[in-house]
Amino acid sequence: MKTKLKHIAITLAAISIFLAVYQDHLFKPPSIPGSHDLLHASEIIQVTGAFGPESIAFDPKGEGPYTGVADGRVLKWEGNGRGWTDFAVTTSERKECGRAFAPEMEHICGRPLGLRFDKKTGDLYIADAYFGLQMVGPNGGLATPVVTEVEGRRLLFTNDLDIDEVDDVIYFTDTSTGFFRRQFMASLLSGDNTGRLMKYDKSSKEVTVLLRGLAFANGVAMTKDRSFLLIAETTTGKMIRYWLKGPNAGKSDIFAELPGYPDNVRRNSEGEFWVALHAKKGPLANWITSNSWVGKTLLKLPLTFQQLHKLIVLEQHATAIKLSEEGEVLEVLEDCGGKSMKFISEVEEHNGKLWVGSVMMPFIGIYNLS
Repeated sequence: MKTKLKHIAITLAAISIFLAVYQDHLFKPPSIPGSHDLLHASEIIQVTGAFGPESIAFDPKGEGPYTGVADGRVLKWEGNGRGWTDFAVTTSERKECGRAFAPEMEHICGRPLGLRFDKKTGDLYIADAYFGLQMVGPNGGLATPVVTEVEGRRLLFTNDLDIDEVDDVIYFTDTSTGFFRRQFMASLLSGDNTGRLMKYDKSSKEVTVLLRGLAFANGVAMTKDRSFLLIAETTTGKMIRYWLKGPNAGKSDIFAELPGYPDNVRRNSEGEFWVALHAKKGPLANWITSNSWVGKTLLKLPLTFQQLHKLIVLEQHATAIKLSEEGEVLEVLEDCGGKSMKFISEVEEHNGKLWVGSVMMPFIGIYNLS
């Protein structure tokens, strides 16, 4: 008990000193050279009666988008006339799933995160945080489990996926083997690095773990030439490259280091990558996430989720970064004041527009690139 109190006292003292030294710029997100503060001009589409449209996908016909929301449904946008309609669910146990946002019910209602369509079949693959990798046909309905456990253990936090339609394999991530999605703050603050990148072979139905030791494994996307994958490592702010082909096949390296918490990553038709940052990092957030003992101590304090979130996210804002296939920053779009967009989770480029999702907002944004 005395040791625990001592650690808490040391942590609080260190934070106090840190606040005193950096107080002039601690509570403002860092600026990014060459950034354009334009995302506030986004058109907003409310997801009526729902919350947290995390991922965005268009079907092979170009219809949609489709998005997964916090109550466990996958919705389809039918245009301004019809609005959002129910398309799929990942569990039939939905009697208690009427509230738009109820984290304590996620393990019952499901929480669809990453979405990808197989363009050959029209099937929608869903990374449900609690029910694993799932699939639903072109007409929607109740999704079918594809992968629910790996190496004899249930998947706790399935996050995102991409599909190689040539080799008929699905690459997907799970954020942690020790924390559920509703415990994502604990995963991030504790320095948990049990995230994985995996491959599911549709023919053999076998799952192979390709990469371990990831600190909050998040979005995943494959290059246009299918030579490597990009994986967002949210805690560290790094984009990890995993080589699929060539002399480095099976190896990984750091593709880019970003000034915040990368969430989903999506490739556009030119082979470039849009990365959504949940938020940018300041000095305090960097210090906390770089020292797991600090985060673990904060988790022991009587702090609410909102208070913990405020420590690692300085202000409400939105940042989208476009990367080349070589990891060069090509463009940065922001809503620096969080006037329209904030806490974004995915940026999907489609027909000259950016469709922007957010796991913490009740709407989708549309930014016209022209």
